[in-house]
Amino acid sequence: MIKPWCAVFVVVAAAMLSGCSTAQHRDQLALFNSAYAAGDYDSALKAVSFSQPENKPVDPGAHLLELLHQGEMYRLTDRNSESVKAYDLAEDGMKNLDTAGLFENTVEGLMAVMVNDSERDYKALMSEAVLVNTYKALAFLAEGNNDYARVEFNRANDRTRRAVEFFRKEIAEQQAVLKSEAQSGNRKASMVQSSLGSREFQSAVHNRYGSSSTWSVFPEFIVPASTWLHGIYFLANAEGGADYERAATSLKRVAEISPQSAALRADADLATGLASGTQSLAALPSQVWVVYENGLGPVLRESRLDVPLILLHGNQQVPAYFGIALPEYAERPAIPGSIGVSDASGQVATTERISDMGKVFRTEMKERFPWVLARAVTSAIGKAVLQKEAADQFGPIGQLFATVLTVATTQADLRSWQALPNHWQAARIDRPDDGRLTLLGHRGEVLGNLDVPQQPFTLVYVKRPTAQAPATVIIMDLQGKTNATFARFPE
Repeated sequence: MIKPWCAVFVVVAAAMLSGCSTAQHRDQLALFNSAYAAGDYDSALKAVSFSQPENKPVDPGAHLLELLHQGEMYRLTDRNSESVKAYDLAEDGMKNLDTAGLFENTVEGLMAVMVNDSERDYKALMSEAVLVNTYKALAFLAEGNNDYARVEFNRANDRTRRAVEFFRKEIAEQQAVLKSEAQSGNRKASMVQSSLGSREFQSAVHNRYGSSSTWSVFPEFIVPASTWLHGIYFLANAEGGADYERAATSLKRVAEISPQSAALRADADLATGLASGTQSLAALPSQVWVVYENGLGPVLRESRLDVPLILLHGNQQVPAYFGIALPEYAERPAIPGSIGVSDASGQVATTERISDMGKVFRTEMKERFPWVLARAVTSAIGKAVLQKEAADQFGPIGQLFATVLTVATTQADLRSWQALPNHWQAARIDRPDDGRLTLLGHRGEVLGNLDVPQQPFTLVYVKRPTAQAPATVIIMDLQGKTNATFARFPE
C-alpha cells in the first residue's frame, strides 16, 4: 500500500509534469489551429511535427494525435503517400492502445486517477478511426490505387458496423472490474460504485447535462459522410448485384437518418434502381458528385461541477461534495451557405447539408458517457482519500497541501483531432459533354473552373476550414483508374 507521504509526492511530481505537458499541448494546438484556419497547411504540419531519434521506430501510441493531424495535412497538400504512411502509423497507435500490456495499463491508470486523463496516451474515438480509413481511401483514390481504396472503404464500413458492440463491451468491462473490486473489499471501488448509483449524484449530473436520451444524436452510431462515400464508391465500382446491394444499403441508411435531404434520397434511389435492375447502367449519364467539408469541427471544453460522493469513514458512509471535471463538445464556426457547380447551359447543382460532425461526436459521447463519469468519480474519490490520509499524517498543513493539489490536477482531457469539418455537404450533377464545370463559392462567386475527365463516375472533393482559407479541390475518378487533379481556389 502506498504511504500517504509517498502518494502526495507522486501527485506533486505528476502535477508538475501534467502542467508542463498540458501547456505544451495547448500551445501546439494553438499554433496548428492558427495556421490551419488560414489554409497554411505546411505551417500547420510543422506545428504537429515531432523529433524522432535516428534508427528508432516511431511510437505511434505516444504520437497518435500528432499523426492524425499530420495525415490530413499531407492529404490536403497533395502528398498522398505521406498521408497514408501517417494514417497507417495512427492506426498502429490505435491498435497498441487497445492491446496495451497490463503494466502499461496499470501505470497509465494510476497516473490518470492520481492526476487526470491527460496523462494517458491519447485514445482515438471510434468516429475518428472510421474517418482515418475514409481519408486513406480517398488518398488511395487520388493516387489511382483502386484496390487499396476498396479495402479502406470496407474497413471504414466494418468499424461502423462493429461500433455498437465495441461500446457495449467497453462499458461492460469497466463495470465488471469495478463490481469485482468492490466485492473483494476494495474500499475505493466500493465508494465509486456507491457514488455512481446514488440518486443525489445522478440528479447533479442530470441538472448539468440533461438526460442523454434528449441529446441531439443519431439513433445508432454512424459517421454519415463515411457511409455515404462507401455507398457511392461501391455504386461506381459494382462488379455485380452484391456490390449494388452494398451500395444501396449504405446510401439508404444515410438517407433514412436525414429524411429531409433530397440529395441523399436521390442517391439511395439510384443505387436501389441499379440493384433491382429498374435503372440501366448503360442509360445512366456520367455522374459527378461534389462533397464539401465545411468549417471547423467541434472541440472539447471543460465543464466543472460539484457532485455528492459517498465516502467511507470506518464503517459509515458519509456524503461529501467534491468537484469533477468533464469534457463536453463546443461547436466552432462553419462557412455560411453552400457551394455549387454550374455548366455552360446554366444548370447549377447546389450542395446540401448531409451530416454534422457535432452530432457524430455526441452520439459517441452518449455511448461512452458512463465510462467518462466513472473515471472522473474514481479520480475524485482517490484524491478525497488522499486528502484525508494527508490530514491524518500531517495535520491541517497536509490537508491544505493535498487540497491545493487536488484543485490543480482536476482537469478534463480536452485533446481531440482538430482537422475535421463542422459538417459535410453533397450534390450530384450529370457530367457536361465538354467536361467543364464552374465551382461557385458560398456567395455565388466563381472560385475556379473544373475540367472533369471523360469517365463514368467522378468525385469532386472540396475542403475549406474557413472563408479566409482557399478551398482545396481534388477531382477523383471514383473507379480509381487515373490519378486525381489537385487545385486550390481561389488561386
